[in-house]
Amino acid sequence: MNYEEAVDYIAEVPKFTKKNKPENTKELLKRLGHPEEKYKIIHVAGTNGKGSVCAFTASVLQLAGKRTGLFISPHLIRINERFQVNQNPVSDEVFLEAFLQVQAVMDEMVKDGFYHPTYFEILFAVGMVIFAREKVEYLVMETGLGGRLDATNTVEHPIACILTTMSLDHTEYLGDTIEQIAGEKAGIIKEGVPVIYDGRNRTVEKVIREKAEAMHAPAIPFYGEMCEILEETDKSIDFVLNNRYYGYKLVTVPYLAEYQIVNSSLAMMAIRVLDPEKRISDQTIQKGIKETRWSGRMETVLPGVVLDGAHNADGIAQFLKTVQRIQKEKPVSLLFSAVIEKEYETMIREICQGGNFTSITVTQIEGSRKVSDETLADIFRKYTDAPVTAKDDVKDAFACAMEQKKDGMLFCVGSLYLIGEIKAIISEQEVQQH
Repeated sequence: MNYEEAVDYIAEVPKFTKKNKPENTKELLKRLGHPEEKYKIIHVAGTNGKGSVCAFTASVLQLAGKRTGLFISPHLIRINERFQVNQNPVSDEVFLEAFLQVQAVMDEMVKDGFYHPTYFEILFAVGMVIFAREKVEYLVMETGLGGRLDATNTVEHPIACILTTMSLDHTEYLGDTIEQIAGEKAGIIKEGVPVIYDGRNRTVEKVIREKAEAMHAPAIPFYGEMCEILEETDKSIDFVLNNRYYGYKLVTVPYLAEYQIVNSSLAMMAIRVLDPEKRISDQTIQKGIKETRWSGRMETVLPGVVLDGAHNADGIAQFLKTVQRIQKEKPVSLLFSAVIEKEYETMIREICQGGNFTSITVTQIEGSRKVSDETLADIFRKYTDAPVTAKDDVKDAFACAMEQKKDGMLFCVGSLYLIGEIKAIISEQEVQQH
């Protein structure tokens, strides 16, 4: 089997099937020789900001000289993006070797009467094998969906848990109230393991604190009043973090979205919880935050072009906050797409009510989950008077949106799959130019 065949094999396993019980994943890890016990794991769950918190944390640890693994989802272009060592995706060869090891164990398990691992279980197991083989010292690990029943929660001894901002998303799997969702996410809290969390929502905080107390886990909250914004540009934000770990410390976050203040602060607090002796200096932490690169999350990819994977209610609300700030100074255009299981009409209505766009281009992503460009265009026209252009091909849509942008800014939003396709288009154009 070669790399492409391995990727195809995984892709054919349904992504949204009913999860196996954790015992199934535990059996898989046991038969693999418990690779997850060979490094220190920081486990991250939440609705929004998980990937960013992981990226900030890994960036600091790497800069501090630690060999650092990063396990994230979803990937934007290639599956290898999910498995990074010192912020570089692993090679096709490393991925294939780990997959073949996992596949042999899966085949044995099925023969012995166990369920076939799901799409995400396979990727999780492959990741755990990769990071053991690559001899990482730390692994920063993002949950797939939820927390309590997530495959990643079979890791029994993380050194810290981080709970990011929570809101209503994946309600069909996690519950339809914020308390239920917080309860599922807080399910990653382990006996005696410190949990660093976003405490700005008091309802969520109550759920987290109760779980932490039951697990005798030190609970360390982030509150909004710990931060003060000093300067904002269309590329970065300067703020100060002032709490028991950082005394009025200046931080530059290399993004234009204010929610990255929360995400970077959670990462900085986690580093200090794990390193109370300050062997990692404040200067290293500040530099690690400033130099973080996180693909597709308020990422400036070309002059005046920003990609943001916002695809749920809270993500759209945060995206609109940034748009409202930017459009005071320059015109803003939009490129949008969505997948079928998202509440895309609600997203579109809120985007139209919250932003004043000079032009809107809509497109459709490939595959069975697409919403047609014409469907999206019709919905936009219900809620806005801005000119709306529909293009069924992402490449054509991006070219059209770039033309309409003129001297303003273009935001590409609505789906991480759209972001992945645009990044692939830009990479292809860069190759052609060279």
